[in-house]
Amino acid sequence: MTNCLILILAAILDFLIGDPVNWLHPVQVMGWLIAQFTNLVFQKEADRSIPKFAPLAMKVLGIILGISLILGSGLIIWLMVSIASKIHPILAIALSSILLAACFAGRSLRDAAESVLAVLALGNIANARKELSRYVGRDTEDLTELEILRAVLETVTENAIDAVTSPLFYALMGSLFLPYGGVVLAIAYKASSTLDSMVGYCEAPYSDLGWFSAKTDDVLTWLPCRLTVITLALLSGRPLEVWKICQRDAHQDPSPNSGWSECVYAAILQVQLGGANRYRGIVKYKPLLGEAIAPISSPKIKQALALTRICFLLWLSLGIAIAGLL
Repeated sequence: MTNCLILILAAILDFLIGDPVNWLHPVQVMGWLIAQFTNLVFQKEADRSIPKFAPLAMKVLGIILGISLILGSGLIIWLMVSIASKIHPILAIALSSILLAACFAGRSLRDAAESVLAVLALGNIANARKELSRYVGRDTEDLTELEILRAVLETVTENAIDAVTSPLFYALMGSLFLPYGGVVLAIAYKASSTLDSMVGYCEAPYSDLGWFSAKTDDVLTWLPCRLTVITLALLSGRPLEVWKICQRDAHQDPSPNSGWSECVYAAILQVQLGGANRYRGIVKYKPLLGEAIAPISSPKIKQALALTRICFLLWLSLGIAIAGLL
């Protein structure tokens, strides 16, 4: 039952505290390691005195980076927790709970959305744009109020799976089979997700170096993404209608997962996501997901956050019940 206790404590810590600003986060360490590796590779590329890496060589380097960080992160956490358990079981439980809570971003996602909505509620569009820029990659300088609301909802819905349900899925899987396995698999998944967010781009200079990271994250996220869609569709009370909209629209997104993630929320909330976004002055179009039956609003965003929280708690309860039976 130790693994069940760790899951419960981690969920409570994430709900009450989230990610303290002044604490060193595992993702920060992963990000630093990725940056050191990529900087070294690109410095070699910029050196005209030596031959450049061939595309295949860049892919091999990307594979080395991906495997090393994912397996290495899980192994280091397993060693840390194993050593802690030999000192005292309570120390291992406390360490595992804190590290696992860092994998769940439910509180951080909610705080980010609510911080933008709070500024927007005051009617200060300029400050709302500035606040939004802390959390999204798109240009925010000229966004209207409706575009700000869409950006917040798209961030909430896209990250619900990457940052909340997928880490929980791997934490539950690890907890069923290995002592302290939940935190080990969750950290390994976070390593994959961090790699994808930093180097998993189709554009140069990451197209070859980040190929393995992007594909790995797509594969690891595929199953928890579909399970999340099914869970949310059932929670909506309109599962067939929601599923049909997802089947119609989700595949239009080039990502095998984010389109489904955003589309299921759009279908449930009866809003439309996607459209034109600007990144560093370049306009990019995302496919339209869902139907614009209702406008995007603050209550709709809060409803999306509530759906994510209910899904999380439902999975957590089922996982603990199954672990108890086993």
